This record gives sequence, C-alpha cells and structure tokens, in this order.
Amino acid sequence: MLSFISVISIAFSIYSFMLIAYILMSWVPAAQESSIGRLLAKLCEPYLGFFRKFIPPIGMIDFSPIIGILLLNFIERGVTIVLLNIYRMIA
Repeated sequence: MLSFISVISIAFSIYSFMLIAYILMSWVPAAQESSIGRLLAKLCEPYLGFFRKFIPPIGMIDFSPIIGILLLNFIERGVTIVLLNIYRMIA
C-alpha cells in the first residue's frame, strides 16, 4: 500500500513538473509548436483552462497556473493523507 501511495505522489509530482514546463514554454513560441509542446498542451491545457475561466489575466500576467499548481499540491496532500489513514485502519 505504501508503494501505491508513493506512485500516486510521483504521478502528482510529474504532472506538476509538466505544468511548469508548459508554462515556461509559453515564453518561447517556437517551443510550443514542437511535438513536446503540443503534447504538453494536450495534457496541461484542460486543467489550466478550468482556472482561466475564473481567474482572468491581470495585465500581461496570468495567475491561473500558479493557482492550479497550488491546488494540485493541496490535492496531492489530501489524497496522500486519506490513503495513509486508510492504510492505518487496514493494517
């Protein structure tokens, strides 16, 4: 069970890094047009698009990715705590 929790945590970390890479790639338009850029857009844009509906950009700065990454970290912590508590109840 603990290895399952580790896999879940690693998956959240990988997605967080993918979000960061996608955000950084937005500064280089040529990078977004690459195959990796298109793949990251397909994986990250649905999640970030949800936040863009509620958090409009202020000037040239888009704060929705920051909120998205923070919420993803809170979700990871919540899932980890719930799974650890389930593991403790079973063990």
